[in-house]
Amino acid sequence: MFKSGYIAIIGKPNVGKSLILNKLLGEKVAIVSKKPETTRDKIQGILTKKEYQAVFIDTPGIHKPKLLLGQQMVRRAKETLFDADIILFVLDIKTGIDAEDKLILELVKDIKKPVILAINKVDLARKERLLPVMEEAAKLHDFKEIIPTSAFSGDNMDVLLNKIVEILPEGPMFYPQDQLTDKSERFIAGEMIREKVLEFTHEEVPHSVAVLVEEMKFREGKDLFYIRAVVFVERDTQRAILIGRGGSMLKKIGEESRKEIENFLGKRVYLDLWIKVHKDWRKDEHALKMLGYI
Repeated sequence: MFKSGYIAIIGKPNVGKSLILNKLLGEKVAIVSKKPETTRDKIQGILTKKEYQAVFIDTPGIHKPKLLLGQQMVRRAKETLFDADIILFVLDIKTGIDAEDKLILELVKDIKKPVILAINKVDLARKERLLPVMEEAAKLHDFKEIIPTSAFSGDNMDVLLNKIVEILPEGPMFYPQDQLTDKSERFIAGEMIREKVLEFTHEEVPHSVAVLVEEMKFREGKDLFYIRAVVFVERDTQRAILIGRGGSMLKKIGEESRKEIENFLGKRVYLDLWIKVHKDWRKDEHALKMLGYI
């Protein structure tokens, strides 16, 4: 009997959903950052084995949005719940169960799907904190399983995967056996550039950044990918930060992005990176469409 299904990974921002996805797959398909609201789009990670195909859907963190971009992110996350066979709800043990978590649980209760709770980041909390959080969670919802995890260290990730496979329904193979994600190489390349921007910048810059890969071509004669990408920000001051003194920050972002993309593609990359200002793009419907968020 072959099993297959879709698993929606949900939770508030910055609980470790993307890192859990990458750990379960054993490959990096979703960017990871300590900055909240890093994930902006649904990303499917496909794990295919002899007995099953598990399609994990990493979703943007569910929160109360203030801008049009945030509204689109939350809408996409909520839509995923209805399409999933299993819901993997991720909780950060450091914050415990707060008002945002309870709001998400209310959404889950109305959908009537099997829910697994992963209490994540247990490597960062004292052991005596775990049991009270597990007991409180059990009172709030009838979870199929409550599993303490650390996506960073890998603790109990095998237990989590085994439980998911146990619950998966019988079904067909949805994707080719060697396909890892539903996203294009162009999308992944853009996300890897954004990840480096998040890693190297602080304060107001990260949330105001979007990346558009305008061109991506494999040049046979040079045996490399040529990638032209634009990093959009909302203010001239943000552009100045990303360029840095004498272009030092832009060079750093470009070099580290190129290494990451080369590792992903398995080919040499020439990265042509530009920084442009698009004022208040997160509130601009036309800009959001151009960037693929709508």
